[in-house]
Amino acid sequence: MAENANEKLLIELTHGDVVIELHTDIAPLHVDRIKTLAKDGFYDGVIFHRVIEGFMAQTGDPTGTGYGGSDYPDLRAEFSNKAFERGTIGMARSSNPNSANSQFFICFEPAPFLNGQYTVWGTVIEGMENVDKIARGEPPVNPDKIIKMTVVE
Repeated sequence: MAENANEKLLIELTHGDVVIELHTDIAPLHVDRIKTLAKDGFYDGVIFHRVIEGFMAQTGDPTGTGYGGSDYPDLRAEFSNKAFERGTIGMARSSNPNSANSQFFICFEPAPFLNGQYTVWGTVIEGMENVDKIARGEPPVNPDKIIKMTVVE
């Protein structure tokens, strides 16, 4: 059962669409940031710059290097008891827990070592097979990108 049935994001990828359920209940600041950036078109055309087989696909850096972010200030961590499972979406950050900005990752497999260490803000509810097709590499030779990311309200 959906935790937030009316809160969703649509990510259009080369391989097909991905629908994400947003977890406003556990990460309201992060969900608000993601929705704001999506509405601004920030993620459109951004590549998946770090994609590790059996782990996750990371995106959200307009420079494609892993060091970029938005012009908004970094966010304070919103850690929860929500486990990192296949399809869980977490906010990327530096070693500082309060450094999340615009980068996020989608888990290919359960990653319990991330539990309580990174903010969970969403879960893939449709199109995980399209996430599985994202090109691997750090960075991939021919990286996949977000064609368009929109808030579904």
